[in-house]
Amino acid sequence: MSFNNVVDTITMEEIVPRVVDTILRGNVFATKMLSKTKKFDAATQDFPIKFKVGTAIKSFIGFDTLPTDFTDTRVLLKYNPRFATANVALAGTDLVANNTVRKVLDLTKIEMISRAQDLADGIGSMLWGTGSGNNSKDFLGLGACVDDGSTVATIGGLSRSTYTTLCSTVTASATLSLATMRTLFNTIADATVVPTRAYTDYPTWALYEQLLQPQEKIFKEVNIVPNYKGYEGFSGLMFAGLEIVPDRKATTGYLYFLNENFLDFYGLDVELDAFEGAKKVEVASKLFTGNSYNEVSNLGFYWTGFIKSNNQFAFNSFIILGGNLCTDNPRRHGVLTGIAGI
Repeated sequence: MSFNNVVDTITMEEIVPRVVDTILRGNVFATKMLSKTKKFDAATQDFPIKFKVGTAIKSFIGFDTLPTDFTDTRVLLKYNPRFATANVALAGTDLVANNTVRKVLDLTKIEMISRAQDLADGIGSMLWGTGSGNNSKDFLGLGACVDDGSTVATIGGLSRSTYTTLCSTVTASATLSLATMRTLFNTIADATVVPTRAYTDYPTWALYEQLLQPQEKIFKEVNIVPNYKGYEGFSGLMFAGLEIVPDRKATTGYLYFLNENFLDFYGLDVELDAFEGAKKVEVASKLFTGNSYNEVSNLGFYWTGFIKSNNQFAFNSFIILGGNLCTDNPRRHGVLTGIAGI
């Protein structure tokens, strides 16, 4: 109900000192990758890989001639950095009006955090794609790193048709079964080199749960963000010793088995002399509630500082992330696609 002027004219309104986020959803995979970012130290991030066996092994006895041929077995995977940004624009009149003794929330702080979380959300979508968006300016995503060459023909500057060990295992599977999951697992695993985590969308996650017997429905606490406690209690179902985690950003009907020892986001340090005043941006804030960013802290974002407009009483600035998602062993990843039922 609403009161009439008898009450409204003599009673102050109260604003709750926080913002409730009703739009941003879960962003698990991107949060994991960005929270363990490795450093991009050169113009390209290069990985030497062995792509074939060397000179044939030969048995011998006595004075048999030994093999002396040499085989070049190595080549470099090369990844270029890419960039994403979200601007923070503020009108000077709004800043002045907000700077009063009755201020509940600081406008600049709220906008900075809100836009940083928007950037994280947008990057989360990129990290599930192929990197072809915006004329191939988007970050590479799982659509590129986990592919057999049918969608993304080259990875790290190398052709998957030429270097076939750069192909991941991609299996079309309209129905999800424990047998198809085990086949994928076995294809990309060897001894102790096994997938470390699986990611999927919520409907596919629910389908997998239906495959389990009641005594097998064990939910394990998943440590998505290293060194942060905000994801304590986040539960993943288990398969063959690895966690299966749902992600709102995941491609519908896709179940990825990843070996995250061979998958990292490499980030650039934007805090350089060329960007005087640039500083890291915190994503976490108790000023926002309703989303999952409260405990992830910095994700490698840098803020350029405010840039004054020439002909407006206004200020603009940019939050920037530079780097790329890189895999140095695509063969250790796999995906089931087109899952629609069990």
